[in-house]
Amino acid sequence: MRYILFFSLLIFQSTMTNVLRERLAKGPLVCAEGYLFEMERRGYLKAGGFVPEVILEHPEVVKQLHYDFVHAGSDVVLAFTYYAHREKLRLIGREEDLEKINRTALRIARNVARDTKTLFAGNICNTNIYNNNDKKSAEECLAMFDEQVRWAKEEGADFVVAETFSFLGEALLALNVIKKYGLPSVVTLALHKDGITRDGYTPEEACKKLEEAGVDVVGLNCMRGPDTMLPALGKIRKICKGFIAGLPVAYHTTEQAPTFFSLTDPLKRHSDDVRSFPTHLDPFVCTRYEIEQFTKKAYAMGIRYLGVCCGAGPHHIRAMANALNKKVAASKYNEDMSQHYALGNKESLLKENKIFVDRL
Repeated sequence: MRYILFFSLLIFQSTMTNVLRERLAKGPLVCAEGYLFEMERRGYLKAGGFVPEVILEHPEVVKQLHYDFVHAGSDVVLAFTYYAHREKLRLIGREEDLEKINRTALRIARNVARDTKTLFAGNICNTNIYNNNDKKSAEECLAMFDEQVRWAKEEGADFVVAETFSFLGEALLALNVIKKYGLPSVVTLALHKDGITRDGYTPEEACKKLEEAGVDVVGLNCMRGPDTMLPALGKIRKICKGFIAGLPVAYHTTEQAPTFFSLTDPLKRHSDDVRSFPTHLDPFVCTRYEIEQFTKKAYAMGIRYLGVCCGAGPHHIRAMANALNKKVAASKYNEDMSQHYALGNKESLLKENKIFVDRL
């Protein structure tokens, strides 16, 4: 029965149109990311290795976060398989759980997506073993991508997100595997401080090569916050003809500290005065209104696949949906300060409280 179901799924998907391109042709898509950081903040994931063991240990928490992001406005339920690859599982001595953790994450995401009538995406990412001068490392990466994409295919993913690549070469390997399995693709690069890939390409050059290789959506995610990602997105938009993705981290990055890895706290509110990454970034979190402004600017320059990566909370996703004039479940709870006991203007409010407002 298992094999009949699998081959039926392959036949079904082989006849599918490109649902990703179809949806983007109708308007922008919002994809919530940032699961690693949100799970760490909630106390279900260890910073450092950032391995999503929560999938097996507390699947109900993962399921609820998917629902929270959809409620806030995400059009995509992204399977929480970022860093659920063989190298990461090997690092913590749980390689035997590799298939189980991937299939569990995929099934949780699929069930939420089907229940909420959103898109279901598989997810692969940087392996941290790729070396552009080492053919063996490329072969190992291919094998890792292959098993994860195959499981995503078997579990019915609508498309696959391959993300956070600092090497163009590794991104191309991931794209080739996704194409092998006949799934639509989103491939995004991560830009470090010097603003080029680790194999020497500008972001626009790298994205153009990915576009020429057949990617459906190409762009940037992670590493850079809204202000330091936007200029690079503009250059990519000018050179690439297809759909572009922009998913910054939800942190204030600057020209002097363009990545969240390079941020330092001038007040030195923790013992390590070298880096704020990863657990001392709280002073740098973007407000929802900054994410709203990023969304409007990115959309105006032609970016159609939008989201927030590390640091994202549901309020950031709602802000993005608001900026795109999407009416989502969480829109019901957009702020209305007219009802505030001291700052509001409703006639029924106590006048003494309004007079007291300057003393608050």
